[in-house]
Amino acid sequence: MKEIAQILREKGLKVTPQRIAVYNMLCNTKEHPDAETIYKTLEPTNPTMSLATVYKTLDFFKQLGLVQELNVGEGRSRYDADVDWHPHTVCTCCGQVGDLHLEALKNVSQKLAPELDFEVEMEQLILYGKCSECRKK
Repeated sequence: MKEIAQILREKGLKVTPQRIAVYNMLCNTKEHPDAETIYKTLEPTNPTMSLATVYKTLDFFKQLGLVQELNVGEGRSRYDADVDWHPHTVCTCCGQVGDLHLEALKNVSQKLAPELDFEVEMEQLILYGKCSECRKK
């Protein structure tokens, strides 16, 4: 994987410790955190970073295609550095969000295009249910 600073430079962003920290965290988690979780996680090692900085950074990253924003119905956005299209799962009990990489679900809008009188501009597939841990309880 390319160095985070190089990726930011290639996207035309000024490289700052805060931007590196936010992007590094997102690249190294499967948790799909929201802005407040990112802030709380990074605050001990980045005490000068504000929550507003995290929100602005995430907005820049989203606009440049470095992260995708997920709205899973919680009233807040979650973020994923895996910007290749893939569906997500959401546990309706614990709220865990997971990546779902299934070949059968790729290019759903293209597969449905002949049936639709609709031009798809963006596609997000989210499956809701209970994760294995919550099903065990």
